Amino acid sequence: MKKLIAARETWLGLAIIAMIVATDFRSSGFGSPGNLASIFNNSAMLIILALGQMMVILTRSIDLSMASNLALSGMIVALTNAAFPWIPVPVLMVMATGCGLILGAFNGVLVWRLGIPAIVVTLGTLTIFRGLIFVIAGGQWVNADAMSEDFVQYTRIEFLGLPMLSWYAIVIVAALYVLMTRTSTGRAIYASGVNPTASVYAGIDVGMTKFIAFCLSGALSGFCGYLWVSRYVIGSVGVAQGYELTVVAACVIGGISIAGGVGTVAGAVLGALFLGVINSALPVINISPFWQMAISGAAIILAVILNGRSEGGRAKVILKQAEVTS
Repeated sequence: MKKLIAARETWLGLAIIAMIVATDFRSSGFGSPGNLASIFNNSAMLIILALGQMMVILTRSIDLSMASNLALSGMIVALTNAAFPWIPVPVLMVMATGCGLILGAFNGVLVWRLGIPAIVVTLGTLTIFRGLIFVIAGGQWVNADAMSEDFVQYTRIEFLGLPMLSWYAIVIVAALYVLMTRTSTGRAIYASGVNPTASVYAGIDVGMTKFIAFCLSGALSGFCGYLWVSRYVIGSVGVAQGYELTVVAACVIGGISIAGGVGTVAGAVLGALFLGVINSALPVINISPFWQMAISGAAIILAVILNGRSEGGRAKVILKQAEVTS
């Protein structure tokens, strides 16, 4: 089973390398270390969001409100910075993460306590969160001239040749790898997706596990709210609109099963990088934006087909581990 999962990730990694090499032949310098670092930096937020979505999907749920959560949390900290520019940026980052956590917990409670399907809940909150942005901002944008220099530059500070935005992604990837592979919470998330009924008999609270997944997804969305507003220097109701579909696409391409229980941190990261490389490569070789959308869509459909054909032999059956740790 592990060999099958590794094989899927290996092939995805090889596909990414092949795209880089092929594009480099067409446009010299595309595969240079500096450009690859730039592609990774451009994909950093997608990686973080894909990891949050991965945890929710593994529990047989989905969070379609992540981009709206990001936009609302980003607007809150942007307005706060505009009104109180003396507040340290790390405090604003914690504030954005906390806002996202609260919004994610709201989704989680509706799914857990009221038993409403996650897709219905998050479709509703997707619109609610966007509406709240309009209300708290009065329909106005927060532009660069209203933001402090520290607020804008914090993600651009370089350390060991990489911007802090990339380091945030690296640290979060490492933390979630440990969470998903070395903790009872990670095992509970997988088990809840593999077989919710059997998980109950193994001592796992499936509802609470889904709630935790939504909280983590929300917190990561909120954190990306600050990152997005700082990077693109704008806060508005239209921030990241439709981006939730890109996040889901990254998960699907990375082998995260929509049916739950199957997927890895490495797969989510590779799925995000795959889309990042495509988005960077196609304009370089003068492919029309319309073809870019078609190629990305074809990649998603192919990934779904491959997932469906391989899920039977790849499911992570870890209930015995859960029984031991419960």
